[in-house]
Amino acid sequence: MANDDMVTGFTLFPTEIGSCGIAWGGDGIVGVWLPEADELQTRGRILAALPSAHEASPPSEVRAVVDALVVLLRGEDSDLAFAELDMERVSAFERRVYEATRAIPAGATLTYGEVAAQLGQPGAVRAVGQALGRNPFPLVVPCHRVLAAGGKDGGFSAPGGVVTKRRLLAIEAARLSGQGELFGNDPDADVAPGSN
Repeated sequence: MANDDMVTGFTLFPTEIGSCGIAWGGDGIVGVWLPEADELQTRGRILAALPSAHEASPPSEVRAVVDALVVLLRGEDSDLAFAELDMERVSAFERRVYEATRAIPAGATLTYGEVAAQLGQPGAVRAVGQALGRNPFPLVVPCHRVLAAGGKDGGFSAPGGVVTKRRLLAIEAARLSGQGELFGNDPDADVAPGSN
């Protein structure tokens, strides 16, 4: 996110996995941040990406996205398809990868190769992985639902790495299986990846 001239604000918000962040501008959401070790570090990561952003109360359309994210991370059904994303800062290829990834429903997964094939570029597996590694909209663009070949975890660039990826998949799997509360209040709970 090199150019943050159009960013009007950001806010932090509490979730079941910690304090997340979201930034917005006139054309929609410009970024979503998963929790760092504490709010100060999450805020610092946002300001490192968007130095001229300022903390503010979100407008109603952003508040609706925040509410949907909180519900999702509580393990409840939450559709984020309505969220308007400002993709001015991403390449045309990344935009296509993010659009394909947004279509993966909760509880389902695809491999990097399957996403590349959907784009009509089966040889672009590595490029898909790199695009998802730069995903500025985690959860809204659910890159945690994209796995390496053979259903292996693959990487995950968000704080906590693959452990966070497994946790997000487990939250969705628990909702779909009716397990309800999966982690209690233990943020370091050892979870198995969701299966598809």
